[in-house]
Amino acid sequence: MSEFLNLIALASIAVVIYMTALYVISIIKKRADIVDIGWGLGFILITFVSLFSREVLTNRMILVTLLVIFWGLRLAIHIYSRNRGKKEDYRYQQFKKDWGNSFLVRSYFQIFLFQGLLMLIVSLPITFIFSSSYSPLVILDYVGLTVWGLGFMVETLADMQLTSFVEMKKAGVVKKKFADIGLWKYSRHPNYFGEILQWWGIGIVALSVPMGYISLIGPAAITYLLIFVSGVPLLEKKFKDHPEWDEYVSRTNKLIPLPKIGKRLSSEDK
Repeated sequence: MSEFLNLIALASIAVVIYMTALYVISIIKKRADIVDIGWGLGFILITFVSLFSREVLTNRMILVTLLVIFWGLRLAIHIYSRNRGKKEDYRYQQFKKDWGNSFLVRSYFQIFLFQGLLMLIVSLPITFIFSSSYSPLVILDYVGLTVWGLGFMVETLADMQLTSFVEMKKAGVVKKKFADIGLWKYSRHPNYFGEILQWWGIGIVALSVPMGYISLIGPAAITYLLIFVSGVPLLEKKFKDHPEWDEYVSRTNKLIPLPKIGKRLSSEDK
């Protein structure tokens, strides 16, 4: 446990420095949404801090390092590409409007440092894995890798399909407001579903080490945040008054990309 506490302390210091640097960049760029690009990269930082704190690396540590790098880099590049040349994300514009003159101070604590805290909580499976010298890979590692791989595939494919849909809208090929291609035909938020799967995959890997079950607080936290706090609710609140929204909701699941059973059954009943 002392190894875990030391690792958490190191990661916390690194995260505070990292988020403070992002905050300074956000002031220079006048864009608080840079924190979204920094989200995935922050987990890579935590993983690297954990990696370099160990004299001996296990196969499990190397495996998780690769998973976090693949996830974090892909997400950061995707968000950067999505935001490039566009106005600041509407959420942060609203914060600036609501907070007024106190935005600079409040954004440091309520956006940057708070997200840093969330990083430390969500990354608990990573720090548990790196604080244990238990080495052999077991069946749980392979199960976790499979779940992570499925999540990575879903999130990547969902982001690519949404980007394609947006491009088709710009070109005038489609007129609909909401994506109804690929995974988006079956889920209103397949990208979030993929992200949740990835973190549960890493959580399952962490079950292979002593007391790793405690680290499931991390996947549980990101699941709760995406479904009930910052992911799904904010987007759905933004679109709920659109005239196409009710029809879209009636035929599309909120999270899991599967045919909507209730809709299918009602059609059969007719």
